[in-house]
Amino acid sequence: MLKGKKLFERRRNRVRTSLRKVANGRPRLSIHRTNQHMYAQIIDDANGVTVAAASTLDEALKKLKVGSNSEAAAAVGKLIADRAKSAGVEQVVFDRGGFLYHGRVKALADAAREAGLNF
Repeated sequence: MLKGKKLFERRRNRVRTSLRKVANGRPRLSIHRTNQHMYAQIIDDANGVTVAAASTLDEALKKLKVGSNSEAAAAVGKLIADRAKSAGVEQVVFDRGGFLYHGRVKALADAAREAGLNF
């Protein structure tokens, strides 16, 4: 029977495989969620470089009391969208990894969309 990490890895591989099919050269907005923090990166897989990154550990978000709630995830989403636009990225594909599209992951994605990032 599959447990925890194995199921997470299967979901992550399934998401990444489907993203490769629809990417069409667009960079990937990859997120990572821990119990304390949220992390987001925009990765250009063609060149193998990180274009922009944001997390709840950034100096710009130090004013947040808690880094592990939907409000903090939304702040990270807005920040990553602003940094992406300043780097010249408008279109991305959303890589949720093995995380379910719910709660903090959804809050980050919605905030990034509202800030002008298209995916």
